[in-house]
Amino acid sequence: MKIGYVYILSNKYNNVFYVGITSDIKKRIYEHKNHIFKGFTQKFNVNKVLYVESTKCITDAINREKQLKKWTREKKLELIKKINPELKDLYNDILRS
Repeated sequence: MKIGYVYILSNKYNNVFYVGITSDIKKRIYEHKNHIFKGFTQKFNVNKVLYVESTKCITDAINREKQLKKWTREKKLELIKKINPELKDLYNDILRS
């Protein structure tokens, strides 16, 4: 089984959150940062990685994504701040992993 990843992106103002999933976190974040695909993240310039969580399989990532998408902004922010209190872009950390 492929490992899954759930991630939360924001813009430079941290006023928009985007929750997504992937099986290839480095590739997917690169795509967001370089606006490879048109859509929400391109429209709102959402390219700052605030949170990443790995799961044992993509099905678990899908279920977690659905859960997080139902959460309020405040609850998502609380989750993010547990691992990233300064709301820094984690992209370079992901590249090093």
